[in-house]
Amino acid sequence: MKTTTRAFLKNLRSGPHTCLRPGALLFGLFVLFLAMSFPAQAVTTIADYTILLDVATGRVLFNKDADEPMQPASMSKMMTVYVLFERLRDGSLTLDDTFVVSENAWRKGGAKSGSSTMFLEPGKRVRVEDLIRGIIVQSGNDACIVVAEGLASSEQAFAEDMTARAREMGLTNTVFKNSTGWPVPGHTSTARDLALLAERTIRDFPEYYAYYSEKEFTYNTIRQTNRNPLLYLNISADGLKTGHTLESGYGLTASAKKGDRRLILVINGLPSKKKRRTEPERLLAWGFREFNNYKLFSAGEKVTDADVWLGQQPTVGLVVEKDMLLTLPRKARRKMKVSVRFQNPVPAPVAKGDKLATLVVAAPGEETIEISLVAAGDVSRLGLIGRLGTALKGILWGETR
Repeated sequence: MKTTTRAFLKNLRSGPHTCLRPGALLFGLFVLFLAMSFPAQAVTTIADYTILLDVATGRVLFNKDADEPMQPASMSKMMTVYVLFERLRDGSLTLDDTFVVSENAWRKGGAKSGSSTMFLEPGKRVRVEDLIRGIIVQSGNDACIVVAEGLASSEQAFAEDMTARAREMGLTNTVFKNSTGWPVPGHTSTARDLALLAERTIRDFPEYYAYYSEKEFTYNTIRQTNRNPLLYLNISADGLKTGHTLESGYGLTASAKKGDRRLILVINGLPSKKKRRTEPERLLAWGFREFNNYKLFSAGEKVTDADVWLGQQPTVGLVVEKDMLLTLPRKARRKMKVSVRFQNPVPAPVAKGDKLATLVVAAPGEETIEISLVAAGDVSRLGLIGRLGTALKGILWGETR
């Protein structure tokens, strides 16, 4: 039998209710055939560290050592850009402001250093917007150092600010020693932390996030293309940042959006540029194909009613407080069970928002989810005469309301 969510709710609300004496526990099980319930096909990767998650729900679809310390390489630059975006948002900086290129930035991050560079010239002033593109598109180490020195007394001081800000954001396993991701002892992060940083970037700065999807940028007559290989594929990818050192291998923090779904992938420790293109493409395709988001209830929507013992009204609605959106394997729908567990009747008085029941969502291969259901409104207690009458009915005929 196949039942839609709407039909499920109709049956749930109109069906008979069993009334028990106060204190009895009623387990009202309501089976919802939402179409699913076998775990998605397992997936593997040759990468050392990986996490794939759905942004809307936070559901982790795949995890390989996502909490193990690793060298983030140039993926660290997402934090440099995040701090820069914050300054733009709070008005202390504009896109047309300029920073001067120091000798230090030129030597440490320029072409002579053998690192990724924007080809900045010492002593020149550079617009903030150009520096943003130089960091994101060209992965310029010189641009990062210019920003760090422009916003703090030194790159080291800026790195300390980056770490402190990361802690405030919940990146608990990340320590920045520089603004570029240049490999030095103690400069570490995790795949999960980088995924959180990517998510915060997307959520917090929609007006600036588009820089991450730009495919090329020309500065000082030198044209460079974005190193993110997914931007050139027809898979709806729109960010974020690559990374590579001999120590870390090849890595990528990526995001793609199809319809209402957005996935974030962090992968690191790949052996080649080719694998940095094929592995993320394969894992993102798997995430979109094998999983989907399902909205069970909207905030404030009534799931069922509870009888009220000695109340001015005989029943009170039980509602969900927030939208209930779940990321599930597409195959995991037919055998999903949604149940409501509560004590019936509930004693009056009842105040709006009182937690009276638990909505339980279970499916084979999935962790059981429990969501509180609350009273939709107030129900006052009957007066003395009403309570006596109700109690008498309960004694004589077993009525509970």
